[in-house]
Amino acid sequence: MPELPEVETVVRSVSRHVVGCTILAAELSSQRVTRGGFETTAAALTGARIRGIRRRGKQIFFDLERGLLYVHLGMTGKLLWNGPRTKFTRAVFHFETGTLLYDDIRQFGRVEYFASMPGFLDRVGPDALSITFEDFYSRLKRHTGTVKTLLLNQSFVSGVGNIYADEALFAARVHPRASARRISAKRARELYDGMLQILHAAIAHRGSSISDYVDTAGNRGSFQQLHCVYGRAGQPCVRCGAVIRRIVLGQRGTHYCPRCQRA
Repeated sequence: MPELPEVETVVRSVSRHVVGCTILAAELSSQRVTRGGFETTAAALTGARIRGIRRRGKQIFFDLERGLLYVHLGMTGKLLWNGPRTKFTRAVFHFETGTLLYDDIRQFGRVEYFASMPGFLDRVGPDALSITFEDFYSRLKRHTGTVKTLLLNQSFVSGVGNIYADEALFAARVHPRASARRISAKRARELYDGMLQILHAAIAHRGSSISDYVDTAGNRGSFQQLHCVYGRAGQPCVRCGAVIRRIVLGQRGTHYCPRCQRA
């Protein structure tokens, strides 16, 4: 699933094509992706001018002169500028200068129009790049369970997924099974700083292309070449040489160094 760095890269790459432009027409074809109804959604979007594009966690908001277009890439969603239509194209937005396509093989994403900010977003936690350390630490101390599982909880902090949770924990030398509530203020600060460092570095490298992810031009990211633990089970740790291990926490594959990240 595209995480914060990948979604941020998509927002930056698509914004230069469509901000300030008007949607001339919208084609929608998946009831799983567009749940508000094709005709109603297309009518609301046609003629709407895009004032800006922003991201919160893994979610994308196209701010219109009236309402907003909400996009969530789900597991395999892609926003492609002037890309070729495929059997997986679920939405097409026409502009004077080109077309923006939404492709989604598994159809876990969403493309919907809302007249105002939808209420379900109230359950989404603060963005991982905007949360303060004080809020991060306070939230950490209120939760039981393992820290890795908590980092994946989008109501705790939004934007961090499996890749960057593993990498942030490694950067901070925190074991993924550590109790969130028992992490000291010093370790919490190291985890917070590590999270920000990893996310900013991943954005600078245009995200991690593990499987389906590409930016709006169809280009892959390169941060996967800098992963220290994620996807490296059985390989030597880049820091100490110990063999990277893989366990399952919260039904998610979790990678860590048993020497650098002691329980």
